[in-house]
Amino acid sequence: MIVCGPTGVGKTAFAIELAKRFGGEIVGADSMQIYRRMDIGTAKPTAEEKAAVPHHMVDIIAPDEPFDAAAYGRWADAIVTQLLADNKVAFVVGGTGLYIKALIYGLFKGRTVDDRVRQTLQAQLADEGAPALYAALKDRDPSAARIHPNDTYRILRALEVVETTGRAISEFHEAHHFGKARYRAFYIGLTLPREQLYTRIDGRVDAMIAAGLLEEVRGLLSSGYGPELKSMQSLGYRHMIAYIQGKLTWDEALRTLKRDHRRYAKRQLTWFKAVDGMHWLAPGEIDAAAEQVGRFFAAA
Repeated sequence: MIVCGPTGVGKTAFAIELAKRFGGEIVGADSMQIYRRMDIGTAKPTAEEKAAVPHHMVDIIAPDEPFDAAAYGRWADAIVTQLLADNKVAFVVGGTGLYIKALIYGLFKGRTVDDRVRQTLQAQLADEGAPALYAALKDRDPSAARIHPNDTYRILRALEVVETTGRAISEFHEAHHFGKARYRAFYIGLTLPREQLYTRIDGRVDAMIAAGLLEEVRGLLSSGYGPELKSMQSLGYRHMIAYIQGKLTWDEALRTLKRDHRRYAKRQLTWFKAVDGMHWLAPGEIDAAAEQVGRFFAAA
């Protein structure tokens, strides 16, 4: 079972209720909830929620450990395989579409990046900064607009691919054709009217701030997790870092944080609307979801 949708829509509560009805366990599909010590800004399930239904793929690595969709696919596949062997229902829940794709279908196989290319680009990053590399990427790959100008991890990865292969990383994604799915999956996508969703997102950001997001980021920085890390360049964390570094005022940090969450939700919806066989529901339609899931199992 797949439960997906944009940030702030209410996936966690919805999936927990559905999992309880079917005796399932939750496998997280969120690219940020995998990190330990990053709790507030990632909106992780609470201790009570994790006690209600077993959760997997949450708090599995440190903020400075490398991790990507391919690694997620391997880890999550092992968990789902074990759950199915134990006759349990696996509820894959999250908003990271690439992670879900990696689990169900696998990812494209690109050529190995040349270590010399990687070293050259990292030296260039140190000498010239992220803006220069981002400008170079935009000249080589039209899909660079999808990458945040401060996301040095993805900028470097995209440049490594284009320098090594002569092709944009987006070409590899577009040329990839999915093979047979590993599992028979039922997709539920949660959605709300845009204004209602945006109101919920703004409220979630306010709740994160009230819960101590700024203090969480300061604690990570003081523990040696630098702003250049992939994990620290994510939503919320990079905004608090920009405030701490004096690059944004507090009001600017909050405004751009809410704006960027809304933009992220829009990109997530675009991704999931392209998924074949998606069953769209509102977060409150748990009974309708249970009925659809029951029919899915009955047809197996």
